[in-house]
Amino acid sequence: MNAFEIHGGNPLTGEIIPQGAKNEALQILSAVLLTEEAVTVSNVPDIKDVNKLIELLGELGVEVDRRSGDTYVFRAKDINLEYFKSEAFKSKGSGLRGSIMIVGPLLARFGKAAIPKPGGDKIGRRRLDTHFLGFEKLGARFHYDAATHFFNVDATNLTGTYILMDEASVTGTANVVMAAVLAKGTTTIYNAACEPYLQQLCKMLNRMGAKITGIGSNLLTIEGVDHLGGTEHRMLPDMIEIGSFIGLAAMTESEITIKDVHFQELGIIPSVFSKLGIQFELRGDDIYIPHQTSYEIDTFIDGSILTVADAPWPGFTPDLLSIVLVVATQAKGNVLIHQKMFESRLFFVDKLIDMGAQIILCDPHRATVIGLNKAFKLRGIEMTSPDIRAGVSLLIAALSAQGKSVIHNIEQIERGYQDIEKRLQAVGANIRRIDSNPSLH
Repeated sequence: MNAFEIHGGNPLTGEIIPQGAKNEALQILSAVLLTEEAVTVSNVPDIKDVNKLIELLGELGVEVDRRSGDTYVFRAKDINLEYFKSEAFKSKGSGLRGSIMIVGPLLARFGKAAIPKPGGDKIGRRRLDTHFLGFEKLGARFHYDAATHFFNVDATNLTGTYILMDEASVTGTANVVMAAVLAKGTTTIYNAACEPYLQQLCKMLNRMGAKITGIGSNLLTIEGVDHLGGTEHRMLPDMIEIGSFIGLAAMTESEITIKDVHFQELGIIPSVFSKLGIQFELRGDDIYIPHQTSYEIDTFIDGSILTVADAPWPGFTPDLLSIVLVVATQAKGNVLIHQKMFESRLFFVDKLIDMGAQIILCDPHRATVIGLNKAFKLRGIEMTSPDIRAGVSLLIAALSAQGKSVIHNIEQIERGYQDIEKRLQAVGANIRRIDSNPSLH
């Protein structure tokens, strides 16, 4: 077990390059199962969740050729469908939420799949019904074996149909799209998620020979084809990292340039940080954040307290709400954070309160942050990261705090952020990896 030791309060300076998008990677890498031809994918983030999925693909029989640090060639020619019944698959699949994403492509190409009940973040219930309801509409039959905790799915005759998604789930939409591309006839998906990562998947599938229209909207039409071929694909930079670095720069009074951000794909993320009073400018495709000693939260036009809430794209992503919350603790002004999608993602605020932040946790979904314009600096403490996004929020808090902080359970952070301490050290952060003593926390 490892921990981060952080000595905060130092402004940072320099350039930082965001990694490839984690949430896009889980979809794109699963899609290589749809063809036996070679698929080249670049800007793949070197993080635990993605590496586990690549390992899982290899054990399924996919040829994996790592051409460089971030570029792979995959060839899913000889897939071992018996692997599903193995204990190795059960232990691997159950520890990785992204493993659910291989079901759609396997159903489409082979007519059957099995998946252990996935694990992942403890951020509230993350149900998989949306995936399975979509597969059922296409003609799949599934059975949950309570004794083995496996979902077994039979889809020997997938047929296009009209699907109204019960929620605009990104992974649910991606999975159903991948199942539908090889189904007979036409599938229409309404209330589809339309995140840039899903658009990337659809564009890649079209390059492979799929016929998907409506990309970028919540109404997708998929005309089934007989087979798909190979392609090349480059992942977008991770918008959650970009938002995290904007927040980090403001909290630590740093001058940072975030490189190659694909600004057009960031949606309303930059404007939400603007509402917190954070200044930045676009230089080419880089975001430059100047040194700021203070930043002031906007109010609504009638003077009432600003609310920042998550919503399906093009609304604000729930993955950045914890970053907005921590950044607001050092702002001038107040904000209500409303986390609608997950009922326990705000429970990390007790650590921020211990650091001296003024936060009222109204209920599991809402927190009011009272920003005192850095009148009282956060103080370093010892804490444990509960999930990926809260972990990075606590890391940002620690970098802005006075004194020493220790964050345990950094494995959660590393599931989503590549070489985070090295990249932060490169812009001047005082952070190092130490052995974690579980008896301390």
